[in-house]
Amino acid sequence: MITFSQSKLCLSSSSSISAAQPDLSSHLAGKTYSDLYELSVKDPETFWGSIAKERLAWTKPFDQVTDCDLSSGKINWFLGGQLNVSVNCLDVHVAKDPDRVALIWEKDEPGTEERITYRELLEMTCRLANTLKSYGVQRGERVAIYMPVSPMAVAAMMACARIGAVHTVVFAGFSSEALAGRIQDAQCKFVITCNQGVRGGRIFDLKSTVDKAVKSCPSIRHVFVAKRINNSVPMGKLDISLDEVMAGQSSVCAPEPMDSEEMLFMLYTSGSTGKPKGIVHTQAGYLLYASLTHQYVFDYTPGDVFGCVADIGWITGHSYVVYGPLCNGATSVLFESTPVYPNPGRYWETVQRLRINQFYGAPTAIRLLLKYEENWVKKYDRSSLKTLASVGEPINHEAWEWFHNVVGDGRCPLVDTWWQTETGGVCIAPLPAEPGAEIRPAMAMRPFFGIQPALLGEKGQIITGNDVSGALCISQPWPGMARTIFGNHQRFMDAYFKPYQGQYFTGDGAYRTEDGYYQITGRMDDVINISGHRLGTAEIEDALDEHPDVPETAVIGIPHEIKGEVPFAFVVLKESASENQQAVVEELRHLVATRIAKYAVPDHFLVVKRLPKTRSGKIMRRILRKVAMQDTSNLGDVSTLDDPSVVSEIIEAHKHYRSHKEGRL
Repeated sequence: MITFSQSKLCLSSSSSISAAQPDLSSHLAGKTYSDLYELSVKDPETFWGSIAKERLAWTKPFDQVTDCDLSSGKINWFLGGQLNVSVNCLDVHVAKDPDRVALIWEKDEPGTEERITYRELLEMTCRLANTLKSYGVQRGERVAIYMPVSPMAVAAMMACARIGAVHTVVFAGFSSEALAGRIQDAQCKFVITCNQGVRGGRIFDLKSTVDKAVKSCPSIRHVFVAKRINNSVPMGKLDISLDEVMAGQSSVCAPEPMDSEEMLFMLYTSGSTGKPKGIVHTQAGYLLYASLTHQYVFDYTPGDVFGCVADIGWITGHSYVVYGPLCNGATSVLFESTPVYPNPGRYWETVQRLRINQFYGAPTAIRLLLKYEENWVKKYDRSSLKTLASVGEPINHEAWEWFHNVVGDGRCPLVDTWWQTETGGVCIAPLPAEPGAEIRPAMAMRPFFGIQPALLGEKGQIITGNDVSGALCISQPWPGMARTIFGNHQRFMDAYFKPYQGQYFTGDGAYRTEDGYYQITGRMDDVINISGHRLGTAEIEDALDEHPDVPETAVIGIPHEIKGEVPFAFVVLKESASENQQAVVEELRHLVATRIAKYAVPDHFLVVKRLPKTRSGKIMRRILRKVAMQDTSNLGDVSTLDDPSVVSEIIEAHKHYRSHKEGRL
C-alpha cells in the first residue's frame, strides 16, 4: 500500500497532486474531492451543467442539462445545445497557440518521430474534410476508418466530426471478413485506409484487406487511400489517392454545428452473442467526459506530453489518444510500434526521448516486459514521468509492483483504470482523490465524478455495506455513456438495462473492500479479455462452426501469464474427419484468423466426442473451464447433465492432450 505522501514523489508531481482538488468550473472552485463527488451524484444538473458551459465551446448554448431514464434506456445530455467536436479539439487551441505540438507521431523506427502542431493538424483535417465533402460524404453518413496509428488517421476522425459524418474506426489488425461485417452493419458508404502499414519492423498490407472486404459491401461508393510508405498498390475504380486529392483542397472548412445528441462515432465491441455490436457515442457528453477524465484521472497539466500507447482502433485510443487530450490542448503521443521493437527497452527509450509525463498502457504489455532484465528499463532516463496508468483489464499484483517500482522508481502514482467502450471514459480509478490519499496495488478504487457504483446480488437486490461482492452496476447516468447499439436499441436494453432494473449493468463483477474501495473481479458473461481486447466466445465459436467437419464447438477463456486470458476451444468432429484431426485443427486456426483476427485464434484445441449439456441443451461451460484449468476435484453439481459420463470422457481427452503437448516441449 502506498500513499502520495509516502511514495517519494518528485516536486513536479507532488505539486500537481494538490491540484487533484480541481477547479472544474468557476461555480465549483475551491471544493474538495469529497465535496465535488457528493455534488456530482446528488445534483448532477448543477455539477455537469456548470462544467459543460465553461469547458466546451458552444455554437448554441444548451437549455436543459439532462433528460435520462435508465429503466427505459433514455439518455440525453445538454439538450438544445450545438457545438462542433473538431472546433473544440483544434480551432480553440489554434486561436490561442497555433504552434503548440498536438501530436508526436512515434513511428515504428525509433528516432524518426514527427511533430504536428495544432495549426498543421487543423489544416490537414480541413483538407481531408473538404475532400470527403467533394466526393459526396454527407452529414450523418457512416465512414469506416481502417488505418494504423498515424496523424492521417486522427485527421480522418476529426474531418468526419467537422462535417457531421459518423466514423467507425476498425482496428487495422482485423481480417477482411471482420471489416466487411462492420461496414455492412454500419451501412458505411466510404472507407478511409492506407496503402500499407508498418509495425515491429514488418510491412503489412491494408489496401488488399479493404479490397477483399469491399467486394461484399455494395454500399461502398469510394475508398480513400493514404500513403504510409512509398510502395504502389493496385488502385480500382472506387479508389481515390487521398494525399493527391487533399493537396488541391482548401485548408479552411466551415464546421457543421451538431446537436449535442447527434452521433459522433460508432465503435464495435464484442458481446456474448456472436455478432459484434456497434456502440454509439454522441457529441457533447462524450467529449466533455473524455476531456474531464483525461485531465483528472491522469493528473494532466498544461504542457505535459501525454503518452497513451493504445491503438486508435479501440476506445482507449479514441478517448485518450485523440478526443480527451486534443480537447484539453495536450501534446498526445501516437505510438505506431510494439513494446519489444527493436528491443524490450522501446517504451522507456521513447519516454526518455519524448520526455513523456503520463504513460498509459496495458497490463499484457507490462507482463511481457517484466520477463526481461530490469536493465532494459533502468538504462533510460524516466525522470519525466509523473503518472503511470494501466487499461484494458485488471492489473495483477506482480505487474503492478514492477510497473510502480521498476518503471516509476516508486515515486509515480499508478492508476489502474476501469472502464469500457460503452462508458466512454474512465469510471473507477485511484485518481482524482484528496491530497495524500492512498493508492492500493492492483485496485481501481474510487468512482469518478458522477459515477455511482452499486453491487447487486443474484436476485437483483442491492448489496449494501462493505467487504462484499456482486455484479457491478452504475446507478445513475453520466454524460460519457453510450446511447444505443446502432440499429438495435432492444439489444442495448437487453444487454445493459434489463438484467438489473434501473441500473446500467457493466457485465463485470466487483468486490467492495472494508474501506469502500472497488476491485474489479472480471467478466460475468462469455466474454474473454485477450491482451486487453474483449472478444465474445460466441464470435470464435461462430467462426469454428463454419468448418464442414465441425458440427459443434465450445470456447472458454483460461488465464495466461502474459495475455491475461486466451481462448481454449473444445471441438467435436464428424466421424469422417476423425482421422485428420491435425489438418482440421490447422484449418480451424486459419478460419478464426480469417474471420476475426490472428489474436483471436485459440491457443488450445481439444477434440472431444461430445460436449457436456443440460437436458435443455445448454452447454455447461463451467465444467469445461475446470477441465481446461486442471481443476477437476470439485466439478460441482453435474446432475443436470443429460449424460454425466461425458465429463470423464473430456477429462481423459484433456489428460492425453496435456501429456502429448508436454512431450513435445
